[in-house]
Formats: sequence, C-alpha cells, structure tokens
Amino acid sequence: MPIDATLPYDDSNIFARILRGELPAKTVYEDEYALAFHDINPQAPLHILVIPKGAYVSWDDFSARGSDAEIAGFVRAVGQVARDAGLVAPGYRLLANVGPDSHQEVPHLHVHIFAGRPLGPMLAR
Repeated sequence: MPIDATLPYDDSNIFARILRGELPAKTVYEDEYALAFHDINPQAPLHILVIPKGAYVSWDDFSARGSDAEIAGFVRAVGQVARDAGLVAPGYRLLANVGPDSHQEVPHLHVHIFAGRPLGPMLAR
C-alpha cells in the first residue's frame, strides 16, 4: 500500500527493522552511511535496494535534512554497489519512489537498482 511521504519517520518499518538486525537481508554492501541488499520480490533479474542508515522517509526528506556527509556517502554507496556488481558497462536503472503517486511502499528512503536484462524505456501513462 502506498505511503504518505510527508508523515514523520516510522521506526517500525521493515527497513528500520533490517538495519537493527531484527529481520534478515541478503546484504551485498554496507558502510557507515548505507546498506544494500537483494530485494525479496525482484522486478528484474538483478534487483538491489540501497538504503541510508539514517531515519529518512523519502528522497525529499533526505535531501532536506541529511548532512552533507550522509548524502555524499549514500550517493557514493549506490555507485559502489553498481560497480561491484559489474553493472556499469551493460547498464542499470535507478529508481527512488516518493509518496503515493509513485507507489512508495516503505516509509524509509530506498533506491532500487535494476539490471540483468535490457530494461526498455520508462513509459508515462
């Protein structure tokens, strides 16, 4: 169910629980700013989620409240995950949903990395 990205952070969300070690995740990368893991419901042959370690609801929230170090660290982590997975040459897609119109389902900022096949154009409908 899509969430309202303007609401305060809910620390009971699934990604907060993964960060606290309460739920397992198939981790592919971790540093002081970010955690990356395989999506449990992949929408492409390779589907990795990258989340910041801070309590941010959306990209809007993160860009407004995140420190320069957190923002730089998170963006660098997304790039590192893509490089580590060998995705630069064949290509990949990044997606960050914000709010109900985008169908954001978890109230914790996350970037999807999709790859593993030609993804085609994004079509607005």
